[in-house]
Amino acid sequence: MAKKVQYLFGMLCCLFLLNVSAQETVEKENRLVTKGNERYDEYSFRPAIDIYKRVLDKGYVSSDLLKKLGNSYYFNADYAEAAETYQKLVKNYPSEVGPEEYFRYAQTLKTLSDYDGAKTAMAEFAKLTTDDNRAKLYNTESSFLEDIKNNSGRYRLEAFKYNSPYSDFAPSFYKEGLIFSSDRDTGNLARYRHTWNSKDFLDLYKVDADSLSTSTVSKLGEGVNTRLHESTSVTTKDGNTLYFTRNNFKEGKYIKDEEGVIRLKVFRATMTDEGAWGNLEELPFNSDAYSVAHPALSPDEKTLYFVSDMTGSLGASDIFMTEVKEDGTFGTPVNLGNTINTEARETFPFVTGENVLYFSSDGHPGLGGLDVFATKIKEGKFEEAILNVGEPVNSKMDDFTFIIDAESRKGYFASNRADGQGADDIYAFLETERLNLECVQEITGTVRDKVSNEVLVGATVKVIDENNDEIMSTITDADGNYTLSIDCNQGNFVRATVQGYVPSEEYLGKSDGKAKIIDFYLEKDTITAGFGDDLAKLLQLSTIYFDFDKYNIRKDSEVEVEKVIAAMEKYPSLKIKVNSHTDSRGKDSYNLLLSQKRAEATVNYMIAKGIAKDRLVSEGFGETKLVNECTNGGAKCSAAEHELNRRSEFIIEE
Repeated sequence: MAKKVQYLFGMLCCLFLLNVSAQETVEKENRLVTKGNERYDEYSFRPAIDIYKRVLDKGYVSSDLLKKLGNSYYFNADYAEAAETYQKLVKNYPSEVGPEEYFRYAQTLKTLSDYDGAKTAMAEFAKLTTDDNRAKLYNTESSFLEDIKNNSGRYRLEAFKYNSPYSDFAPSFYKEGLIFSSDRDTGNLARYRHTWNSKDFLDLYKVDADSLSTSTVSKLGEGVNTRLHESTSVTTKDGNTLYFTRNNFKEGKYIKDEEGVIRLKVFRATMTDEGAWGNLEELPFNSDAYSVAHPALSPDEKTLYFVSDMTGSLGASDIFMTEVKEDGTFGTPVNLGNTINTEARETFPFVTGENVLYFSSDGHPGLGGLDVFATKIKEGKFEEAILNVGEPVNSKMDDFTFIIDAESRKGYFASNRADGQGADDIYAFLETERLNLECVQEITGTVRDKVSNEVLVGATVKVIDENNDEIMSTITDADGNYTLSIDCNQGNFVRATVQGYVPSEEYLGKSDGKAKIIDFYLEKDTITAGFGDDLAKLLQLSTIYFDFDKYNIRKDSEVEVEKVIAAMEKYPSLKIKVNSHTDSRGKDSYNLLLSQKRAEATVNYMIAKGIAKDRLVSEGFGETKLVNECTNGGAKCSAAEHELNRRSEFIIEE
């Protein structure tokens, strides 16, 4: 009996010790997670990765840990590791995955050439967002891979012999050579390594001979370089003013914000009489609370472009511009807007002598990571198409800091693709075929009489935009032919008119710029009709339909109403009664009221376009004159069948 008691007592002691040991293990893991989170919050992603991996190896896992580990890999461009981590997150914690994780997961899958998986992840991202520009781009540009393929093959890559086993990127034109950024040969001790990626800090270097093929690499000088980061730069054409990016560094000390982050700032330096960079000043819109980086100049050097996450930014980083005044001061920074910027990263701008803006983004549809995009600047506005420049400049990895000489068509960019010598490498290229940035589409055709098929000489063919403003017009020649060149980056109506005929038009949405033939067959506008005839049918117009429970004139119906207006302008004595109807769903009394509002809305639209009020009458008939069998609510009728009843008619009164 004594031995049994002694045995049970020993077992209890072992269980107690095991419990204490387990508690200590949990507490230790919690302390490690806390420490990892602290490093993550400080943007010290590489140390955070090391800590999170140790915790995972011990069997501890959570959705928050996987999110932060995946993000840490993502921000260090370790896309394969990030994809694997996000996959575990999606598989094990599907209800706790946010839109940003799905977006980054999609980006990482692209870098692995898993475009089907990326499409699935982006679909989940789009479900979780309502007003995100990236989701809109995804939904409207589903054929982006085909578009990228069409833009590819325009660049021939060439060797750049000044790369190192380290990180080399951010080339900028300087006299006959280049300035670029690198973490090579810095001489920094380990304590000066950046904890974001555990690599040495960057300095600016130059290749300063007349020929890049015979020059040597040297540091830009102590007037610019410090023991922290110096990177992206641009110089004025005379080579006397330098704008560059640097960590927030003052009087030999680095400055942290409230979160303990050393932000980036843009500085300006000028060349002194001694041939060195001096007169260093930081730009007035810098801040200790946000980053300003990656300067670029317009061709006339009166506009400075830069990247920031300042107040007013749409995403992780946006491109801004500001006026450079004659006295050297600056205007108020202006965000380039949501044509360029998304909720993700837009960065590394460069503007050519032809006013083409190149930039890198992971928010616009691309091959993976950062891709290079281009757009034409027109009168200081950014409303043109955003084109992915395609392969081989873009790859499944990060491609960025693109620059090109507008005359020679030679340029440089950087990438962290696998075939490089270092973490980032500079690639030289020659552009062999230019991008079609302005997207001009040629429209040709013939205008004929619909009945006789005779050509109509002297017919007017107009291009009208979606705001109903006339853009251009031309006249058909002796063979009834016409030719127009239109902007295919926007929707347009092409309308043919000739005296004595009813106008005809066709809508053209945004396109790829391929030439299109549009022939018009016009009907004479003589109206042989009497009281009670439907003018819309006589003119062979499409029926004016309304959305369910709505009474406003739809965009697709405005064109048909305009044709009725044209007929009434042609025949000043013509008077019309607008009869409007509803489908059978809803109460009779409500439908009667709704149909009256539809009739009044149609009349009011015509009055606003110049038709006299005393020439128009309106009446609503509710659901009393259905055109099909969708009665008593039409439970078995389709949406398309119900729509046939939601209509307006134009009955001739006089």
